[in-house]
Amino acid sequence: MFITLILFWVSLTGLFFSYFGYGILLFLVNRFKRTFSSPKEEKTLNALPAVTMIIPAYNERTILEQKIKNTLAIDYPPGLLKIVFVTDGSTDGSELVIRKYPSLLLLHQPERQGKMAAIKRAMQQVQSPVVVFSDANAMLDKECIQKMIRHYSDPKTGGVAGEKKIMNPKDGSSIGAAEGIYWSYESFMKKQDAAFNTVVGAAGELYSIRTELFPCIEDNVILDDFVISMKVCLRGYKIRYEPGAFATELPSASLGEERKRKIRISAGACQSIAYLRNALNIFKYPVLSFQYISRRLLRWVLCPPLLIVLLLTNILIVMADSSHAGYTFFLIAQLFFYLSAITGWLIMRRTRRGKKMTVLTIPFYFVFMNVCQVIGFIKYLKGKQTVLWEKSMRQPIE
Repeated sequence: MFITLILFWVSLTGLFFSYFGYGILLFLVNRFKRTFSSPKEEKTLNALPAVTMIIPAYNERTILEQKIKNTLAIDYPPGLLKIVFVTDGSTDGSELVIRKYPSLLLLHQPERQGKMAAIKRAMQQVQSPVVVFSDANAMLDKECIQKMIRHYSDPKTGGVAGEKKIMNPKDGSSIGAAEGIYWSYESFMKKQDAAFNTVVGAAGELYSIRTELFPCIEDNVILDDFVISMKVCLRGYKIRYEPGAFATELPSASLGEERKRKIRISAGACQSIAYLRNALNIFKYPVLSFQYISRRLLRWVLCPPLLIVLLLTNILIVMADSSHAGYTFFLIAQLFFYLSAITGWLIMRRTRRGKKMTVLTIPFYFVFMNVCQVIGFIKYLKGKQTVLWEKSMRQPIE
C-alpha cells in the first residue's frame, strides 16, 4: 500500500508539473523579472539584411499558386529577399507551377530524399546572413520577415520563432477547433519560455536562424525544425519568439489524418532525444536543460505511462480502503474524464463539417495525443517511421 501511495503521488506530481506547473512557474518568474528589472532598450538594425526563404514543397500543387502569391506579397525589399522552392520527388507537377515565376529559384530532382535533405540542398544556395523556413501549406502575414528580423539586432539571438495559427472555417470540423485550442496553449508556453530564456524548439511553419548557425544534421531527421532550432540553442544562442510574425494553416482534413500526423511527430520527438542528448547535460546547459526536460522530455516520455499509473494506483488505493473520500473523489473525476474522452471520440467520429466542437472534444484530444505519443514511440523503436512519410491531408480551401 505504501508503494502504491508513493507511485500515485509521484505520477500526479509529474503530470501536474508537466502540463500546468512548469507554465505557472515560468509565468510567476517572468512576472517577477518584469516587476523588479528595468525594461531593456530595444536596439535597431542599421539596415535591413538580405534574407533567403526556403520552402520545401513535396506534391503541393493544389496549394502552390496561393503559397507563391502569399510569399511574393511579403513586405520586404525585393532585392533583399530571395525565395527558394524545393520540390524534390514531386510527382504532381509542382515544379511546373513554380517555373511560371522567374523571380523564384526552383530546385527539383526526381529522387525524393526527405525534407531535411531538401533543406540542406537549398542551404547551398544561401548567401544571406539570415534564412527563413516555411512550409508550403502555411500562409504568412505580410510583415512577418520585418518583425522577425528586428530581433537580430541582439547578437545573442540565433533564431526567431514565429506564431502558428490554425484557421478553422465556420463550417470546419471539430478536430480543427481542438487543434486550434492546443496551439493557443503552445503559443502561451512559447511566450513564457522566450521571456524566461529561450523558445524550446521552433515550428516549421515559420522560423528563422542566422545562416552561419545552420547545423550539420543527418538526412533521416524527422523533426527538422525542432532539431535545427535546438542545435542553435546548444551553441549558446537564444531562439526568440515573435507572435506578430504568424503563419496560418488549415487543420487536418479528418481525425485519421490528424492521427497520422501526430504519430509521425511523436516518432520524430523520440528520435530527437538521441540527436539532442547534449541538451540533457544539466551542468553544461543548466537553464536550457531545465526547459528541455520540463517542456518536452517529460511530456514525450513520462506523461503517457504516468497517466496509466495514476489511474491504476488510484483504483488500488480505493479498493484497499474506500473510506478515503479524497482518493475516491479523485478516482471518480478520472473516470468521468476518460468517459468524456470516449464520448468526445464518438462525437468526433460522427461529426461532419459544419458541426461545432463540444466541450467533450478537449478531453478526447488530450487522450488522443497521448495515445499517438505511445504509438509513435513504438513505431520509432521498430524503425517503421521514415522521413518519407505520407503527407497528411488538410481541410480544403474554400
